[in-house]
Amino acid sequence: MSEERNLIIFVCTANICRSPMAERLFRHAIDAEEEPLKSLKVISTGVSAIPGQTPSLNSVKALEKVGISLDNHESRPIDQSMMDRAVAIFCMTESHRTMIEMYADPIPKNLHLMREFIPNVEDPEIPDPYGMSLNLYENCRDSMVEAIPSLVAFVKTLLAKLPGQFSSPH
Repeated sequence: MSEERNLIIFVCTANICRSPMAERLFRHAIDAEEEPLKSLKVISTGVSAIPGQTPSLNSVKALEKVGISLDNHESRPIDQSMMDRAVAIFCMTESHRTMIEMYADPIPKNLHLMREFIPNVEDPEIPDPYGMSLNLYENCRDSMVEAIPSLVAFVKTLLAKLPGQFSSPH
């Protein structure tokens, strides 16, 4: 029997800038949705993360400006057990997706870029703001916010396809 698939995973490099912001922004969005979306577990990871690091100060500040906290975030590397439980995995760049495809066995089915579902998007990647100005972190945050509605819609379609797991009892 396979393990329950209930995770949405956001992936960046070190799991201290982009993916923690994406995790909290997506969690904030689905908290306003109906079940089964609200019941999903949302996490962030990194392809090269060192476990236990705190988020970058500018990531904290960028989210605080929109009323979202990064309290209690600690970096963690992505692993196969997480991927096996994922409904979807959203990467910041093609290089993150490529690294996962190289090392995952099996390769996750719903492995995407966070911004790829935005209609007519010019650049689906979210560049790394690490070590840059607060303004660049805010730009990064805003590019994630722009992607959230398309991600919520996509995840709803995925949940509808999962047999029985998220259907409500009669």
